[in-house]
Amino acid sequence: MKQIFRLTLLATTILFTSCNLSAQQKDNYSTKIDSLLKTTNPRDFNGVVYIQQNEKLKYAKAYGFADLNKKTLLKIDDKFSTMSIAKQFTATLILQEVEKGTIDLQIPIRKYLPDFKYKWADTVTVHQLLNNTSGLYSENMDKPLKFKPGTAFSYSNVGYYVAGLVLEKQSGKSFETLVTLLFKKCKMKNSYYPNETSHQFLTKGHFIKKDGTIKQFEKISFTPDQYWGSHLIVTVSDLAKWNECLHNGKLLKPATYKLITNYSITNNHQLFGEKAIGYGYGLRINDKADIYEIGHTGFHPSEGFTAVNLYYPKTKTSLIVMENQANENFEIAYYFEQEIRKIVKESKFLK
Repeated sequence: MKQIFRLTLLATTILFTSCNLSAQQKDNYSTKIDSLLKTTNPRDFNGVVYIQQNEKLKYAKAYGFADLNKKTLLKIDDKFSTMSIAKQFTATLILQEVEKGTIDLQIPIRKYLPDFKYKWADTVTVHQLLNNTSGLYSENMDKPLKFKPGTAFSYSNVGYYVAGLVLEKQSGKSFETLVTLLFKKCKMKNSYYPNETSHQFLTKGHFIKKDGTIKQFEKISFTPDQYWGSHLIVTVSDLAKWNECLHNGKLLKPATYKLITNYSITNNHQLFGEKAIGYGYGLRINDKADIYEIGHTGFHPSEGFTAVNLYYPKTKTSLIVMENQANENFEIAYYFEQEIRKIVKESKFLK
């Protein structure tokens, strides 16, 4: 009888231990991400992954090269281009002016830019510039609008340039001054407005061609009129500070914050799957998923950077992936970002 009891106890212990190990392995996101970053198919990873929750670091790993030609290894505190993640900084600065009463989101921009040569300024509003419903093309203001403003979605980098002109006019300050003050407010000590000095801190961008060859860019080719929507210089840890600042009431009043995270238009993006999700002001809003998710991507092959910044308000978690490379094959451009997102969303600490 004692022997049977011992065998039963042993079997129960083994089963319990096995279940515990299985549960740990199932939720071992760190090991899974580590393994993923070593993958070479369908492509290599070259960048930094950073996860923070409640202002506590959960995961940080740099993998690859800051300068491929010199074989300089990447570090976690290296500086990357935000790419289109810059849009949420511009949107926040504009909303701060909205709070001051200097900008009305729903009035055509002609009021603020009376000498603007484009006739569409008579109908396009700041709201439409910020949520990409202006009808402007991505990089060209000279073409006729694609559609009546406010009736559809069309991603436009140049729309953020126009919104930036309104911001500078109404605030009386340059974008460089405003962004620098914003970085200081959020204690982003290693982030910069792009200029001749700060560009020297930036990692080298790399363009991966479909044939596997790599082109390294020695310097960024963006011009200041593109910074509003496409280029600021940040570290991953500073971007996590930005998330905490923006999404926890340190920059905008509650009512104004709702403006940046509400949406009246939806759009598809490869990272978030096939289903269209909301687009607010420089933020994609995934509020129909099982875990509420806010974020944005950045991708520019001709500069050699790929970026993803995601925030999960329920658990105050930031997931940031920044690569100093961009792949010509767009089907795999966000491969690692998609897979890391999947691992994190399946982990227990987001529940």
